Amino acid sequence: MGYVLRVRAASFFAGAATASFLGIYILHNDYKVAHEAISQQMKGLHESLDRRISALETLKQKEDLQPAEATD
Repeated sequence: MGYVLRVRAASFFAGAATASFLGIYILHNDYKVAHEAISQQMKGLHESLDRRISALETLKQKEDLQPAEATD
């Protein structure tokens, strides 16, 4: 009876270890995909914000140059 119990326990723990490894692997891949998606979103927002800031800076430079030209 002891041998059968040991075989069952070993099989149970091997199955539990395999399921645990598979679960961790799937969660890790899911985490990587989610991280990549958030990184892409933030990159897009950052580029959009940079374009808007650049447009405002050029607009501000143009406004600063116009009064100086008018006084000349």
